[in-house]
Amino acid sequence: MNVIDHSMTARTLFGAAYYAEYHGEERTELDLDLMKDAGFTVIRVGESVWSTWEPEDGCFELDWLRPVLDGAHARGIAVILGTPTYAVPPWLQVAHPEIAAETRTGQREPWGGRQEVDFTHPAFLFHAERIIRRVVERYADHPAVIGFQVDNEPGLHLFHNEHVFGRFVDQLKARYGDVDTLNREWGLTYWSHRLADWSELWRPDGNTLPQYDLAWRRYQAELTTEFIAWQAGIVREYASAEQFVTTCIAYPRPAVDDESLVEALDVTAGNPYYAMQDHLDANREPDPVTHWTTSGVAGLLRQADRLFSSNQRRFLVTETDAQSIGGSAFNLPPYPGQLSQSAFALISRGARMIEYWHWHTLPYGTETYWGGVLPHSLRPGRVYREVAEIGRRLGTIGDALDGFEPDADVALLWSNDSRYAMEFFPPLARADGEPDPASYERIFDAYHRGVVDAGAQARILHARQARGIGAAALARRFPVLIVPGLYVAADEDLDLLRDYAAAGGHLVIGIRTGYGDDEARARIDVAPGRLAGAAGVWYEEFSNLQDEIAVTARADLSLSGDAAGRAWADGLILDGAEALADYAHPRFGAFPAIATTPHGAGRITTVGTVPNPALAADIVRWAAPERIADALAPERGRPVTVSSGTLAAGERAWFVFNWSGDPVEVRIARDVRDAVTGDALAAGTGLPLPPWGSALLIDRSATDRA
Repeated sequence: MNVIDHSMTARTLFGAAYYAEYHGEERTELDLDLMKDAGFTVIRVGESVWSTWEPEDGCFELDWLRPVLDGAHARGIAVILGTPTYAVPPWLQVAHPEIAAETRTGQREPWGGRQEVDFTHPAFLFHAERIIRRVVERYADHPAVIGFQVDNEPGLHLFHNEHVFGRFVDQLKARYGDVDTLNREWGLTYWSHRLADWSELWRPDGNTLPQYDLAWRRYQAELTTEFIAWQAGIVREYASAEQFVTTCIAYPRPAVDDESLVEALDVTAGNPYYAMQDHLDANREPDPVTHWTTSGVAGLLRQADRLFSSNQRRFLVTETDAQSIGGSAFNLPPYPGQLSQSAFALISRGARMIEYWHWHTLPYGTETYWGGVLPHSLRPGRVYREVAEIGRRLGTIGDALDGFEPDADVALLWSNDSRYAMEFFPPLARADGEPDPASYERIFDAYHRGVVDAGAQARILHARQARGIGAAALARRFPVLIVPGLYVAADEDLDLLRDYAAAGGHLVIGIRTGYGDDEARARIDVAPGRLAGAAGVWYEEFSNLQDEIAVTARADLSLSGDAAGRAWADGLILDGAEALADYAHPRFGAFPAIATTPHGAGRITTVGTVPNPALAADIVRWAAPERIADALAPERGRPVTVSSGTLAAGERAWFVFNWSGDPVEVRIARDVRDAVTGDALAAGTGLPLPPWGSALLIDRSATDRA
């Protein structure tokens, strides 16, 4: 039974991280009154200030938070209490310098930021456990506390500390048994790397072997999972059955396997940050921004879909943009309407809480220009008013989203292992010709954006989750399954894909899928490995592309005029499959860009390039010609998107968005009611949306229509 179902109401929680201790003067009552007026129902507190909880070794000050919790409870605002283990106090750093994380062997991470610590070190764990127990024990029974967040955005560093490396070697011994097996599995004959003894294994700093790196990355992610599970176990000794335990995930972190991380938690929570202003204009091509901030409508939705993917359930947004997020040189406050639009976009893909980072903009520190709901003046302004309007809308909606589960026209398979492998051995190049460590995300996001641009909705699955569903059930639930860049793949994963198609599903495979095995070794097999026979196509050559190459369609496929392949081309050779599209190129024109063939009761389509946005959308439109959102707005087009999901009562909720600065009207094809205004809209009605506007509509039941 899921704890969170008992500890949270059916309403969408709404609020911000709140740090009364950061103020220069006391204003807790004023802040909480403003929050209540803005419709806040939750705040997150306590996780960033270990040195306030324990200013000296063994000297605890725990009562300072009580007025915040009491005041919140008096106003009907729930509280998520964080453990402060990610920001180590100076006294602990001075007393135990050995706990510093080594980001290279012997090279300690300097103090002065956060998360500089090796969280596996016994000295750190001793003090961390002590402060966790003191804080949680003090406030676990406070009526305002509905849950706990352990740590914060874990997995920032790969630890090279001596004892960490020793545990890594022990893990290799347990897995492989002896060095001869390791030599064989990793191919250590290459460049004279054969080991005669475990003591000869070199440190990871100068490693050039992809098999070693994959094992190292998997191990580092396991350390993060172990640490979070350890904290969750301590907290549960004090938490009630109605209180949940989570952590907030920053998905780009290098030492995170989100699927494993959430196994010890009650609910997934994460921090989707995104670029605003023209970055959210669906009529523009989004520009890349920072590695942890997405750009574009599809980028925002992909973050939400990844959050849902971690345990295939609704999730909490523990941090997201209020004003500009990204430092002193990245100032892009939202256009009016964009905060509301983005909040409902996250909700439409499964968020059951929206919490901003954070309540007030700080006058000091690293995040001086990470804007909160209140500006530096602390006077409520435009952003506060827009946030308050979101709170009002959510209050009106109430529990109408009870039991909401996002719809999906297309499933996409995500692979953390393939991401790790492609960061080490990137198949794609950046514009300057250097290897692009974001290759996996580029390949994956090409298809995810294609789903969004085609007017469809995506569900992201991990390979283990797909195996748990089984081929036949997977084909029934998700008639189209896209597998972009599944480079690190066990035999059973590839067999599942083949069986999925045989059971009636339409399998779409992208570049690098099936090329490597579960050790990131290139398969001694015809590519795509274990799929070539069923796919009716194979290849032995592949090439990077310096420029986009136009793609032209055969008879059974309709392509946009600007459809093209980019970055990569497999030299596909037909062996029973039918060509769907060709390259307009003197050399690559000898190979089909896309090929397809029936397989069993289903179909396998092979895409030999990274599709540009037009080509990706064309592929999705062809593979999924009937999309759920067509039932509401069949005539919609850019910049309008529709997300939907089923409700506990069997109705369907529809979220309609205008991703542009111009007003639009959307023709509604079914009887619905506006969940905010309560107005009934009959089929054929035009729904006006202002610039950056959004609406939540719910199917009218037979009783409503009567």
